Amino acid sequence: MKSISRRRHPVKPAWQLSESEVTPESLFYDRRALIKALGLGAIGASLPGSVHAGLFDVFSSKEARAFVREPLSFVKARGVDGEGDVLTPEDKVISHNNFYEFGTGKSDPAANAQQFSVNPWLLSVEGLVDTPLKLDYDDLIKSFDLEERIYRLRCVEAWSMVIPWVGFPLAALLKKAGVKTGATHVSFETLFSPEQMPGQESRLMGGGIHYPYVEGLTLAEAMNDLSLLSVGLYGKTLPPQNGAPVRLVVPWKYGFKSIKSIVKIRVTDKQPPTSWNQLAPHEYGFYANVNPEVDHPRWSQASERRIGPGGLFSATRIPTLPFNGYAEQVAGLYKGLDLRRYY
Repeated sequence: MKSISRRRHPVKPAWQLSESEVTPESLFYDRRALIKALGLGAIGASLPGSVHAGLFDVFSSKEARAFVREPLSFVKARGVDGEGDVLTPEDKVISHNNFYEFGTGKSDPAANAQQFSVNPWLLSVEGLVDTPLKLDYDDLIKSFDLEERIYRLRCVEAWSMVIPWVGFPLAALLKKAGVKTGATHVSFETLFSPEQMPGQESRLMGGGIHYPYVEGLTLAEAMNDLSLLSVGLYGKTLPPQNGAPVRLVVPWKYGFKSIKSIVKIRVTDKQPPTSWNQLAPHEYGFYANVNPEVDHPRWSQASERRIGPGGLFSATRIPTLPFNGYAEQVAGLYKGLDLRRYY
């Protein structure tokens, strides 16, 4: 049973979705039905090779090995109106993943990550900070007030989920370290461990990415209240395929910006290189804001397939919202910026 604090937020934050909006857990595990529900027959031919292959490799829950997750103690922020969105079933959330360190197929992360060591762990915060930090596994779980936030997740591949993440604001960590004057950006780095991550050992299995995986945000984006460092989902610690023990969740950006299994956060005075932008800059920009008016070179971003609580065939196509529906909270960060040029 998950342990939940009796404290409650008196006012629902503008970003907070209700529990009825989360994509159910069970939907995330089924294999062939998910492919059909996502309508991949129509778009599969336009997807990049590694993504195309991965989308047709979704697996069922029976194929996954067990990974023991721990219940978390957190403040459960409750929404009021679902407005039509529902939680993605947990089993679907933990079985349909992009985590190329464990392979490019959607089933590969859950199949290949179950022996991944998440404790002990060490996350460093360095660069232009007053107090460099090193946080171990217990620090990540116990040093910050954890809360549940229900966010939409929009993949660049045009499918989406609604997930109840557990974590703490990235801003809280940066404020603890103290950001120096002159800082403009924050970079993030995933663990490099080829002996544990077969996609890092094999260029073919890892999708051609130069590892370790790196991502970045502007300082203003990092300090925005929506930016979350997640240590769990559905009330329990993260499974390795979802980025255990700590990952970034930036809900107004495409999913590849939400870097997993982070070991380094560096505050800097320049825009950091990012993995997908380095690999295919004409396809994946640094900002990667969800924008239905700016298509991927090989497919439209105007709509998405939402994975919900029903059977896999019930996944429905819905219009994609600017900034994934979080424009009220983040559009001001890009005032005066040409979002077609800075995609």
